[in-house]
Amino acid sequence: MLSILTVLLADVALAKVGAGIGAGIAAVGAGIGIGLIGSKALEAIARQPEAIGDIRSNMLLTAALVEGVAFLAIGICVLILFL
Repeated sequence: MLSILTVLLADVALAKVGAGIGAGIAAVGAGIGIGLIGSKALEAIARQPEAIGDIRSNMLLTAALVEGVAFLAIGICVLILFL
């Protein structure tokens, strides 16, 4: 009976470690993604300054979508952590 309890506690601990790692990866991935979006948008604006409005609006929309996915991933990790 004690070994079953030990295995269950180890599984819970591994789930918490996995949730922490998952949240970290989601945050880092979102940061890298938004950085790439910004750099590519600035390159596009430098090449074609007359399209600044379209490029800016597409950049902001894409950055918002990346942030939404990151928040969803972090939320799932928090649910795993506390449930």
